[in-house]
Amino acid sequence: MPHHDRRTAGGEECRGLGASEKTLFAGLGPGHGRRTALGVGCGTGELATFLAGSGYAVDAVTSTEAAPDHAARPAGVRWLCLDVEQDGLTGLRDDGYDLIALRHAYALLQDRARVLRGLGARLRRGGALVVVTPVAADASAEGHFAGHPTALDEDELTVLGEGWEWADRFDADGHAFVVLRGPVASWWPLEKGPLKPQAVFGAAAVVTDERGRVLLGRSTRGMWQLPGGHVDAGESAQQAACRELAEEAGLRASPADAELVTILHGDHGDHGSHGDHEIHGTHGDHGTHGDRAGGVRRLTAVVHITAWTGTPGLPEPHHFRRWEWHDREALASLGPVFTPSAQALAALWPGVLPDVPAAHSYPHAGRRPQGR
Repeated sequence: MPHHDRRTAGGEECRGLGASEKTLFAGLGPGHGRRTALGVGCGTGELATFLAGSGYAVDAVTSTEAAPDHAARPAGVRWLCLDVEQDGLTGLRDDGYDLIALRHAYALLQDRARVLRGLGARLRRGGALVVVTPVAADASAEGHFAGHPTALDEDELTVLGEGWEWADRFDADGHAFVVLRGPVASWWPLEKGPLKPQAVFGAAAVVTDERGRVLLGRSTRGMWQLPGGHVDAGESAQQAACRELAEEAGLRASPADAELVTILHGDHGDHGSHGDHEIHGTHGDHGTHGDRAGGVRRLTAVVHITAWTGTPGLPEPHHFRRWEWHDREALASLGPVFTPSAQALAALWPGVLPDVPAAHSYPHAGRRPQGR
């Protein structure tokens, strides 16, 4: 932590301990007996002296230059030369503190959240951590605190309360007096805002029979396609592949028997002007996830299914004319193949189709190896 005494890095005089601060600190004082306090950035020792007089055994953290000389040091205060940000918290009491105070010191820290969590871990049960700071919006109106390096804005004051069970803020003669209690290990996911669609995510089901032949459907758009389609909210890629297989071809499979092979990532182009609104062999309300102008990235989960029940049918005759089993060796002579289906086949069996449009592949680390 930067050198901190009564004069700050900005060259401004830090005001003395005011009546409101004394009252607030006194309200946090020991109910009975002698308790312990830690002051971080204690400067010339005014706060440490006050806390010692209020019944605390005080550890005062400061730089050697800022500490009072021996003659001026009050009883009940142990002075420590320690940079809590760079040196860590070695040398502090092993049994913790009932009160930890950072007065005009918190804003001078670079890694504020990390240091605050570390100090919070030194609190005893029921203890409080106090941050006293000028407020930036108010400081701009105060002469000697305008542009003060220890002033915090409202966003930073809000961050102070994150990770604590209780966070109470009081006014101390125009300064924020923030009392934090109950450090907790917590986090929560948060989005930046509404997402702008940049990619579509679908699953391609590569379904094989006992002879190793692969199932392909002849679509009403005049191309061969694997069963597949978009991944619904809350679905895994395996669940989506099995659902689409049932919806499009009438075959039933369990996600437990569906193996994720890889995730393919590629740009959404024309590729022969087939399926420019599709993800994987779906049309109409199933597949209007693309962008006619192109530039939308496509993510394809390639799912291999070897266990299934039923006979291929036509639950969706408006999308497919028929389903056929094809030998892998003959795939290169099929004619038009939907681009994501071709990429999925090539991902499972490299070389089975020549000149497949490029896509980045992210293989699933836990998949079982497949032979040609």
